[in-house]
Amino acid sequence: MCEIAVDQTSNWLMVDPWEAIQTDYMPTALVLDHVEHEINGVLGGVEATEGIRRPVRIALLAGADMVQTMSTPGVWSDKDLESILGRYGTFIVERTGTDIDDALANLRPWEDNIYVIQQLIQNDVSSTKIRLFLRRQMSVQFLIPASVIEYIEEFG
Repeated sequence: MCEIAVDQTSNWLMVDPWEAIQTDYMPTALVLDHVEHEINGVLGGVEATEGIRRPVRIALLAGADMVQTMSTPGVWSDKDLESILGRYGTFIVERTGTDIDDALANLRPWEDNIYVIQQLIQNDVSSTKIRLFLRRQMSVQFLIPASVIEYIEEFG
């Protein structure tokens, strides 16, 4: 579904299906390790305007609702938090209904690697909400691309 959405809406984004094709759950830290290896290790970084390849910084993009779980003791391992927030860092998209200060409460050791993207226009669309709407047989039209809706309808 991500590939369908990106193929039809962007000429600069790509989807790596690696996590989705794994038979077992993949912790976020391992997914970031994979992306870093593929982009900087295998590809040698990205091509800069002067034509040379440069390594890039990999970071997690997440909603504040997900990051809030990182502040909840016992949900994430200390090792994973150190890898995700210490090594990679994160860009957090504010979410309606999530107090950003509360979400960041226990993440102070990594505050220099945490960047908050302010929600200037109220938008509470999230993958969690899309799944909820679909379970309740509510319309997701205008929330996700029509081609993704067609895929969901075709494959359930």
